[in-house]
Amino acid sequence: MARFRRKYCIALIALVLLVLTVTVILKALSLEGMEGMDLFPVRKNAVEKEVEITKTPDQIKMIPPTTSHKHEEVEALLKRFPPPNYYVHAFYYAWYGNPKFDGKYIHWDHPQLPHWDNKIAQEYPQGRHSPPDDIGSNFYPSLGPYSSRDPAVVEAHMQQLRTAAVGVIAISWYPPDMRDDNGESVDDIMPLILEVAHKYLIKVAVHIEPYKERNEVNMFTNVKYIIERYGEHPAFFKYRTNTGKLLPLFYVYDSYLLNSEQWAKLLKHTDPNSIRHTPYDAIFIALLVEEKHKRDILTAGFDGLYTYFATNGFSYGSTQRNWESLKAFCEDNNLIFIPSVGPGYIDTSVRPWNFQNTRNRINGKYYENSLSAALQARPDFLSVTSFNEWHEGTQIEMAIPKTAQTVYQDYLPNKPAIYLEITRKWVTIFGDERQKRILEMTLRIS
Repeated sequence: MARFRRKYCIALIALVLLVLTVTVILKALSLEGMEGMDLFPVRKNAVEKEVEITKTPDQIKMIPPTTSHKHEEVEALLKRFPPPNYYVHAFYYAWYGNPKFDGKYIHWDHPQLPHWDNKIAQEYPQGRHSPPDDIGSNFYPSLGPYSSRDPAVVEAHMQQLRTAAVGVIAISWYPPDMRDDNGESVDDIMPLILEVAHKYLIKVAVHIEPYKERNEVNMFTNVKYIIERYGEHPAFFKYRTNTGKLLPLFYVYDSYLLNSEQWAKLLKHTDPNSIRHTPYDAIFIALLVEEKHKRDILTAGFDGLYTYFATNGFSYGSTQRNWESLKAFCEDNNLIFIPSVGPGYIDTSVRPWNFQNTRNRINGKYYENSLSAALQARPDFLSVTSFNEWHEGTQIEMAIPKTAQTVYQDYLPNKPAIYLEITRKWVTIFGDERQKRILEMTLRIS
């Protein structure tokens, strides 16, 4: 009997120790977004704990921008928003301009692009849009045709992102002396975005665009530039890997344009010119478009993949029924899997012939279905395409009805913040499911 009691006591103690271990691990992992990514000083962690996480999205109202950085005012401001989830990333575009801040309209006057088949091209209108009433979008922003250099706009954007509980923006980036075909350099806007993002406890990652003559050599140079210039800013996104390294994360758009042998020179540990084991090492996420890109990404030495496109069925990667098998591939090869979800797609304001890729929002149902499919695949991170890519109609930014010569779509019968609210809802679900997976994994290990 004494031996039985001893065994019972030992078993009880072991059970208590297991419960305590699981509790400690879960607490540590729940703070992983802040401590693991070296996000904020203790003072701001305390602010974040005071956020009213019970507040529902429709109770959260947009508030006037403020330029004050007094601790009390910032603290009061943050209490109005749900806490940010640093495993949810939104693609962000800072390429917009208007006469007040830039001397001219930039990107809002986007041209109507001709079809590659000249016969088809002749059937559709061509020319540039003429803001402010005629802009290169099928929707009209609640902020109007704004400038990305306007501090009040950036502040409003960060408020909207916090309403949606998005923790990271991935900013479309070109090197300082380069730009996209329809805009201007955006690198000089980075300091403003970092400063305002930090105020709202949002992190900034870099989405490297396929700039002219991009190769493994100048990629090293540009990554070095980004890290040296912005890497020490408290809003610059870093993630602690399972090996304990705290590294920046870079999305690489159209990564397939460079072959895997060239990428391997930059990304493989075995190459003498590799960026690995240098102060500029990072997590590099490749764009997967076709199925064959899986092996290319692996051979190249990338750390993970994302799918970007908001049109279900447009590519192998953006086809939602493929996400579970893509997740399995990533698990088998120690890669990060980041599916991209969007509220819909329509780009006929800039590609008037491209009706086949349009995906109707169905009053939010398309977005909810996409989010559900992504979560079913158990992603490592979740990316949103996009916060404000207005040309392709993938924005979750607030839009309003607009009556003009141009016929604009809108979010009616829902309110302008509907897609921020839907995002908030599913970010909560994602966070809960992630915690469950962590608990299950912990119990298996124990």
